[in-house]
Amino acid sequence: MKGSELLTQSVQDYLKAIYKLEDKGTVSTTALSKELEVSGASVTGMLKRLSKMALVDYNSYKGVKLTTRGEKVSLEIIRHHRLLELFLKEELGYKLDRVHEEACRLEHFISEEFADKITDILGNPKFDPHGHPIPTKEGKMPVIHEIALSQVEPGKTTVIRRLSDTDPKLLGYLEEIGLTPNSKVSVLTKSPFNGPITIKHAETEKVIGYEVAGKIFVEVLK
Repeated sequence: MKGSELLTQSVQDYLKAIYKLEDKGTVSTTALSKELEVSGASVTGMLKRLSKMALVDYNSYKGVKLTTRGEKVSLEIIRHHRLLELFLKEELGYKLDRVHEEACRLEHFISEEFADKITDILGNPKFDPHGHPIPTKEGKMPVIHEIALSQVEPGKTTVIRRLSDTDPKLLGYLEEIGLTPNSKVSVLTKSPFNGPITIKHAETEKVIGYEVAGKIFVEVLK
């Protein structure tokens, strides 16, 4: 039995949240409280518990970071989540804006054997339906190189690699207009002061907001 199967749902949620926030360095209790929408006292209590389990290094003044073991367990949870998202989309026909919430409910209850079965069915996929990389079974997160579409200069052609999955309504809209991973998009014009951006996609010009473009991550083609 793998590490995450022995942990409660709450513990798994904390580990996943810490991993997400660690991109910005050591994670503060305030940031974790905001991310999980729980009280500061609850966060402090859980971090002390995780520290005793050797899953995090916690200092009340400096914040928290995952231990090597904690990171490995976090990546296992993320792997399960992203495999489930892709399975729901590809095999069960879920819309892009619904897979994240459904996978959040299911990720805590599947075994590593079940995850392996999904992997085989999907052909050992590298990315989830939003374009996020799927960690390997060995606990490695693939490195991807991308920039926000909002930062691309006019005249450049790009390929969409990833969509932010934080806003289901936005995901539904982007899927509806065809702006999904692996789609080619050219930037035609950018209005000043973070104004609208005109793009070309599937031989059609579209205008999207600067904020929306900031949640679409692309690779610029040479």
